Amino acid sequence: MADSSKAPSTQGPDAERTTGKVIAISVVAAVGGFLFGFDSSVINGAVDAITDQFALSALVSGLTVSCALLAAAVGAWFAGPLSDRMGRTRVMVIAAVAFGISALGSGFAFAVWDLILWRVLGGLAIGAASVIAPAYIAEVAPAHVRGRLGSLQQLAITVGILTALVSDALIANTAGGAGEETWFGLAAWRWMFLIGVVPAVVWAALALSVPESPRYLIAKGEDEEAGSVLQQVLGLRSAEAVRRKVAEITTSMRREDEPSLRDLRGPRLGLLPVVWIGILLSVFQQAVGINVIFYYSTSLWNSVGFEESQSTILSVVTAVTNVIVTLVAIAIVDKVGRRPMLLVGSLGMALSLALMTLAFTQSTGSGEDISLPGMWGPAALVGANLFIIFFGATWGPVVWVLLGEMFPGKIRAAALSVAAAAQWIANFVISTTFPPLAEVGLPYAYGLYTLLAATSFFFVLKTVRETKGRSLEDMDEVSTSALPGRRGRAAAGSS
Repeated sequence: MADSSKAPSTQGPDAERTTGKVIAISVVAAVGGFLFGFDSSVINGAVDAITDQFALSALVSGLTVSCALLAAAVGAWFAGPLSDRMGRTRVMVIAAVAFGISALGSGFAFAVWDLILWRVLGGLAIGAASVIAPAYIAEVAPAHVRGRLGSLQQLAITVGILTALVSDALIANTAGGAGEETWFGLAAWRWMFLIGVVPAVVWAALALSVPESPRYLIAKGEDEEAGSVLQQVLGLRSAEAVRRKVAEITTSMRREDEPSLRDLRGPRLGLLPVVWIGILLSVFQQAVGINVIFYYSTSLWNSVGFEESQSTILSVVTAVTNVIVTLVAIAIVDKVGRRPMLLVGSLGMALSLALMTLAFTQSTGSGEDISLPGMWGPAALVGANLFIIFFGATWGPVVWVLLGEMFPGKIRAAALSVAAAAQWIANFVISTTFPPLAEVGLPYAYGLYTLLAATSFFFVLKTVRETKGRSLEDMDEVSTSALPGRRGRAAAGSS
């Protein structure tokens, strides 16, 4: 790897620095990840009460939960091209407003069909947020801390999950159950959704206060404003350094037409190789079964011997663990590098999932009425928590970092949209196929996730390149020839 991967010097007027401005606006962008995590978990505390109130079948109840995941794939798909036309910050505001409306509509839903409608709107919003936050952070962050700032997305997701679990528990305990009436005569489950208006309003207000991405501004010909933003976020002290940076970005983004999804076309299997790598990174992140642990943990805890009333506490503990290990990832990602972290994560996840698979081969019973004899229960619990630790410290944050930085500037937003859409679809497929797999037998389910985790190791080993410490424009130039018809120009490439 080139010397540019090493931590840059922060001396001299031309050096990029870690400024308070870039940290602040990266945190603002990452609030979208908080909404992402909050929405994906808040439904779990409300679904049983909703099922009872509207007398839902198992199929419709499942659709009420999963419709947001499919909608998120659609929102992610269109967010990139939309942000190329309107700007990153405007799409953040639109996503925040849509999420706030979804929270209000869900809280005051009068039938299951309009609840699903509001859930779909919320899914579109969080799908857009999952694209915009990593793209924006990557485009404003100095190379030597881009990994840490990009990891804020995953940290915000984990904090959102934790906040949803805690708020659901507090509201339900206050009312005496999710289906019981509480403040102003509303059922507790309605307040679980309504509380989501608060972070939505906060994000919209904050998004209106941050500058637009300098790379978007340059693409629109607003070089002077882009230079001003670059000076603020990179801490460049000389006008010449700012001019050189603007020229560097301009060269890497020069094109004759507006960016679109058509730019992702490649000679093999219809897409550029770097786009396929991004898609498969996204799919593997979900295919190892991380959301099975968060969405379907009750049967696991019960099989280990815990009462159902204790499952909420265990879920909160799991979420706290996820937050802590994400903080560890933020601390080391720009020192260790992306590729080594993914490789270690793949091995750790494969081994911990193998332990769970082995434990469940000793189970008795079926469905939710299973039990693990002797030490196999604690072994499964240890395996589950080790899996969360390895995922949360590696694949959880690092994939978002890579998706924000690995794509060439000309196709970054569009490629990130496709990769994020693939991630949401994979989330939906894994989450909805787990119950029937579990009916066949939990060893088959966790055995499949073990195999996929092991496969992810070889995928990273063969295809993923290190991006630590490289400028976005430097990575563009590595693979100039990846866009057909643009050979010899700083166009697209791989990570």
